[in-house]
Amino acid sequence: MNAADLGLPVDVPSTALFTDQYELTMLQAALRAGTADRRSVFEVFTRRLPEGRRYGVVAGVGRVLDAVENFRFDPAVLGFLRERGIVDEPTLEWLARYRFSGDIWGYPEGEVYFPGSPVLRVEGSFAECVLLETVILSILNHDSAIAAAASRMSAAAGGRRLIEMGARRTHELAAVSASRAAFVGGFDATSDLAAGFRYGIPTVGTSAHAFTLLHDSERDAFRAQVETLGRGTTLLVDTYDVAEAVRTAVDVAGPELGAVRIDSGDLLLVAHRVRAQLDELGARDTRIVVTSDLDEYAIASLAAAPVDAYGVGTQLVTGSGHPTCSMVYKLVARAASADLKAPLVPVAKKSLGGKASVAGRKWAARRPDAYGVPEAEVVGTGAVPPELADHQLLVELVKGGDVVAREPLEAARSRHIAARAALPMSALQLSRGEPVLPTEYL
Repeated sequence: MNAADLGLPVDVPSTALFTDQYELTMLQAALRAGTADRRSVFEVFTRRLPEGRRYGVVAGVGRVLDAVENFRFDPAVLGFLRERGIVDEPTLEWLARYRFSGDIWGYPEGEVYFPGSPVLRVEGSFAECVLLETVILSILNHDSAIAAAASRMSAAAGGRRLIEMGARRTHELAAVSASRAAFVGGFDATSDLAAGFRYGIPTVGTSAHAFTLLHDSERDAFRAQVETLGRGTTLLVDTYDVAEAVRTAVDVAGPELGAVRIDSGDLLLVAHRVRAQLDELGARDTRIVVTSDLDEYAIASLAAAPVDAYGVGTQLVTGSGHPTCSMVYKLVARAASADLKAPLVPVAKKSLGGKASVAGRKWAARRPDAYGVPEAEVVGTGAVPPELADHQLLVELVKGGDVVAREPLEAARSRHIAARAALPMSALQLSRGEPVLPTEYL
């Protein structure tokens, strides 16, 4: 099951109001000025990566495609705009007929990106493209931030299982998209059932400390859980005394006990002690799951510990300190008139403070070195050099208003793992540093 089958559950009848008011007031002014139909090219990019990050991760592309399809001004939405006097009647009449009919190209979901990478390119009339700015940025900025944090945690985990469990640390709808983005970034499962329902992500969960405290003894709680969920369940062993809880857990479930979870204390020390104790009790196959405010640095510090899985919440759903990617949506080319044959004119914002943009409709390619390892992100306008033709990054996502690149979420996850593995080894360093690939403009 995928999101396209379910529709897009939102709090308003469509995604059209997931926007800023100035998108509509610009539309009204452009319609009146006769410039609304000028062919235009908008691009999404970021001028810099969050401090210390070596690469970014493109996530949310599938959600962008859903949002574009659901961007409709139905009677209820139009009534709201009319009641508030946000736009005039001619503009409302135009909005009532709105359907995006342009083209969208972009980096496929799961791909990595760097400063200046044209992550998404939206082409069509100014009117139909400008309306999509806010919802596209909202999705890509959030999901890519979560995916980047997830990717760093996945790399630090070194193949150990990762469970997303941050639903209680963010907005209820953001939790679902965060779980999806975490899966793209390399996580294996989620505790959030809405994410499992919408996106088919594996879900996990057993019990919290409240379940142990409910019962008259820890043994009673463990027995109730094992009798209900089976010996393969995960028992939480840090409610009272860890060593005593481990003994009780194995006594109740036997050596077939699936796992124990540790949620507090010195995780490195406790994990070693619990592993030794489990082995002494004959539960050599019982796994150890650790939770408790983990981030990529804490996960890396546990690399030498006998840990089998990590559960991550707060730090993941907040982007591990960087909850946005600072992506922007800028007009980079437009026609001189509404004539469909009018050539595109490169345009760019010129300003101080590092907020200038680069003009022109762009392509991107990742140039490999003599060993096949990427050495630069090359961004250019005009013809693509022959030697880069087979290394281009943008793919067609929407053609003539129709989505042409919807794919299973697992495909995006696999793509990311492969893209990350192809980068220079320094990309996986958690120490502060510059982007692992420089961006070159042609």
